[in-house]
Amino acid sequence: MTDSRRVVITGLGPVSPFAVGAAAYRDGLYGGAVGIHRIANFDPAGFPSQIGGEIAPDQFAVRDYVPKSYRKATKVMARDIELAVGAADLAVRDSGLTTLGVEGTGERVPADRMSTNIGAGLICADLNELAEAVCSVVDENGQFSINRWGSEGMQRLTPLWLLKYLPNMLSCHVSIIHGSKGPSNAITCAEASSLLSIGEAVRIIARDNADVALAGGAENKMHPMGLMRECLLGHLTTTHNDDPAAGCRPFDRDSDGTVIAEAGGCVVLEELSHATARSARIYAEVAGCGFTFSPYRMADPEPHGAGVADAIAAALADARMTPDDLDLIVPQALGVPVQDLAEARGLATGLGARASQIPTWPITPHLGNSGAALGAMNMIAAAMAIHAGRIPGAVKCPNPDPQYGLRISGEPIESKFRAALLTGYTIAGQNAAVILKSVGQVD
Repeated sequence: MTDSRRVVITGLGPVSPFAVGAAAYRDGLYGGAVGIHRIANFDPAGFPSQIGGEIAPDQFAVRDYVPKSYRKATKVMARDIELAVGAADLAVRDSGLTTLGVEGTGERVPADRMSTNIGAGLICADLNELAEAVCSVVDENGQFSINRWGSEGMQRLTPLWLLKYLPNMLSCHVSIIHGSKGPSNAITCAEASSLLSIGEAVRIIARDNADVALAGGAENKMHPMGLMRECLLGHLTTTHNDDPAAGCRPFDRDSDGTVIAEAGGCVVLEELSHATARSARIYAEVAGCGFTFSPYRMADPEPHGAGVADAIAAALADARMTPDDLDLIVPQALGVPVQDLAEARGLATGLGARASQIPTWPITPHLGNSGAALGAMNMIAAAMAIHAGRIPGAVKCPNPDPQYGLRISGEPIESKFRAALLTGYTIAGQNAAVILKSVGQVD
């Protein structure tokens, strides 16, 4: 990271299955809350996996997170967009800044000095909206006609239908609501999306194209098509339908798959002098970022974690650190054994002997795999840990498997964390590593 344009985190906005808002998310993590239950949004009885990290209707409604003048636009927001909008609102309020969408007494960010970078997943279309259009092109034998779909079926969809499901709309809505006229980007790279988006936002500020950025990601996998996709890939646990809270157990001897979830996570990034000039609360500095690509095959990540290791090396070099400077690892930790092993091998290669010594804190047992939101949810947790100087005991990992070679403790750890490493990857080969360091090292 450049010496002249350093980037810090001043606002946290989590929307998760067990808590909404920074304070509630922190209390939930440190209190051992788990937001994984039997799916209630739709009947999952026909699926082998029937559990997920679902946000209850009374926990979150997007209309509470947009200005009154913008509420009509919520009608063309898919759930993924709603989660991103809510997360951004919470992050801005937590930062103390004032934007077009959040009135307050804090400093108003000039529109051309604010950037927006929100990661997105594969947004699933509302089945009720598709039903009439699909039925209109089914013949007397019950066969769907792809030839008639383009000429007849699609004509039955509302003209604004597509605007609900384009992945760039997460960033677009957040930019419009908060009056951001700086660079606005969307990255769609599965679980790596939000770390990649945050890394891009850091670069934008570092090269003086913005002073403030809203960055993160959101995804709703709690959908029949989202559940079906993960079932077909063989990534989900099918043995915890009667014990949902124990479903996601990364790096544990009894782990047999992950759990789908929905979430939105956003952080406010600021150039250091911009933040200190307004006496902002600084959670942590983004010290370094590393991004690589390691193609292998579409069903699994590269088995030795070479891409993860390369991303870690790049992040350490960017931060001008060594593995000895790290005090915490917050991994992607999906709970899919083959993927967890690849990630652990990448950590071992990237960190050497330190990989087994540094405390590792998996967040997914609390909320499941929220796809494009996962990296942001992990970063929010890591920033909280650095700011608070402690992490709780890992939940739902009672029997860490030695083959992973990681230090996972069920007991809380009090420490003046100097720096934390976050890792992320996709089965298609994208890898990300981001290093946060403490406020004490910022001053």
